[in-house]
Amino acid sequence: MKRVTLCATLVALTLAGCATAPPGTDGDLVDDWAPLATATGFTPDAGTCHPTGSKVGYRSSYAPAPCDQPHMVETLHVGTVTGADTTDSAPPKAGSAGMQAAYATCEQEVNQALGADWRSGRVGLTVVMPSRGGWEGGSRWFRCDVHEEKSLDDRSAVSRTASLTGALKGDSELRHTCFEPALEDDQVTEMKPVACDQKHHAEFVGVWTAPDTDFADFQRNEDKTDKGCAELIAEYVGVPRSDVKYRAGWIYYEPWEEQWINGDRGVQCFLWVGDRNLTRSMKGAGKAGLPI
Repeated sequence: MKRVTLCATLVALTLAGCATAPPGTDGDLVDDWAPLATATGFTPDAGTCHPTGSKVGYRSSYAPAPCDQPHMVETLHVGTVTGADTTDSAPPKAGSAGMQAAYATCEQEVNQALGADWRSGRVGLTVVMPSRGGWEGGSRWFRCDVHEEKSLDDRSAVSRTASLTGALKGDSELRHTCFEPALEDDQVTEMKPVACDQKHHAEFVGVWTAPDTDFADFQRNEDKTDKGCAELIAEYVGVPRSDVKYRAGWIYYEPWEEQWINGDRGVQCFLWVGDRNLTRSMKGAGKAGLPI
């Protein structure tokens, strides 16, 4: 993207050979000019939609549009970077304290606006920081942008003509429900969404919050993730935690590394039953619905 830096330069003009000022003037060409305005940083607006998305908020490409017009992303909240990062020469980078603080704010504000955890549906979250030029010009904002995703396995944005505010409340079509996993050598290659009254073998049960550790430790300690998802399944179905592993298996989607270092600790958990077809939701089904 193009970055434009505007510099105000005072040019002194010296005129020679003018013995007298023209009638009606005082001979000073600049003393009546209004002073230059103090430069201020650009701040975007919340509640706006945009034709394209980006992790960097360039002023030159800022073109908000009404959310009832075709768009790819929506800004649900605009916050302010605070703390030590405000004095840095560049915007907060991935994994920095400033980015983590911005992500925490965005997650809270976005979940409230959507009506549920953003990971419980086909919604993506992006924290947008000012450009380097904007930061140098005094901008200290961050944007909390969301977009509708094509699927659980294809996170690309979908064009919309409506706001995502409240989009995960109730029986929204964006919410994750039941799935038919595609398997290859006992590995899940795709999670195909299906209606819960149709034959399926998996169902979304919730988001487990992983411990706050470094990414390598998180990946090494799969037992904690297994336990976390198993406990969510037991609560969702209404069966004892002590024997849930004899009733169902589980599939989970974890944050990728950049999401993790920015503060995302949410693991999407799905129950999985491989030995029979399910034709209803397992929510509240109890022991009879998910027998040993």
